[in-house]
Amino acid sequence: MTTALKEWSAAVHALLDGRQTVLLRKGGIHEKRFAVAADEFLLFPTVAHSHADRVRPEHRDLLAEAETDSTETHIVIRAAAKVVAAVAVSNADGLAGIEDLHIWTAESVQADRLDFRPRHQLTVLVVQAVALAEPIRLAREPHYRGCTSWVQLPATTELGDPVHDSATLDAIAARVRAAVT
Repeated sequence: MTTALKEWSAAVHALLDGRQTVLLRKGGIHEKRFAVAADEFLLFPTVAHSHADRVRPEHRDLLAEAETDSTETHIVIRAAAKVVAAVAVSNADGLAGIEDLHIWTAESVQADRLDFRPRHQLTVLVVQAVALAEPIRLAREPHYRGCTSWVQLPATTELGDPVHDSATLDAIAARVRAAVT
């Protein structure tokens, strides 16, 4: 079994396209808080029709391509990620300074990240995305459901090259820390 983090399918495609380098996490409804369960993990794609309004217009082209990765019958795993930094947000105003590092609208960050479970701390994960050598198609199983961050998958794979190099991501991690702590 391999650990996978649930993330919007459009964000997975943005990570692979180099448009995104961070994930904003608080944990699901069935979790007390978000915790990094693994330093390296697969990205489990999720999709919802409401995502279009939550993605900035210049990134909405990712939605149609990403939609087929998460259906009622299957999921397609295309990417893995490695945590470069997990930064707890103590200055939410600083999130505006890193909006170019993700695809979400300011309204989505506010409603879906900050206002959702307001007593829970938001974490910015700086991640190194890696495309899988071959995508993995899995049947959707009932135990993949639920509002949790992490899921275990019956999958192992070969990884391709990272989208961004370590030096670039270390600089991004420093920028995130300066903005939100």
